[in-house]
Amino acid sequence: MVSQDPNLFLSKSWTTRPQRPTEPSNAYVFATTKEFKDKIKQGGFLEWAEFLGDLYGTPWPEIGPEKDLLLEIDIQGASQVLQRHGDSAVMFFLVAPSAKIQMERLKKRGDDPSHIAKRLAIADKEVQIGKSLAQHLVVNEDLDETVHQISRIIQSYREKPKG
Repeated sequence: MVSQDPNLFLSKSWTTRPQRPTEPSNAYVFATTKEFKDKIKQGGFLEWAEFLGDLYGTPWPEIGPEKDLLLEIDIQGASQVLQRHGDSAVMFFLVAPSAKIQMERLKKRGDDPSHIAKRLAIADKEVQIGKSLAQHLVVNEDLDETVHQISRIIQSYREKPKG
């Protein structure tokens, strides 16, 4: 989506989890727990959370006013962003078409079976919370269609009169 829209800026999250075998090294900033906690102490994150034993966070972005910031965050991070920037944040909650497909996607990206089981065990609760936080629920069945749908919604917000 970012490659198709020059007005979007995708943040790069930090994490303390190990890199997955199928994941590029630049997908996240892979940090030690100490590095991550030091950044928290410095106030360096827009949002951060612990998820299934690992820390994840979005550093404060340095973008121009002409850009829209795109965050890939979980429900804990979304809640923090809404508390701080609820007047300007637009939340999308993406879900897989089914639990079976979600499990297949987690396996395909190289997640450990125990992690997959934990992830699926909390999925229903996450969906309930996500639906309450987000303005838009998007079922991610086909990636191209999902990108197109979200892009259309973002454009509709851009076209709304300001103020």
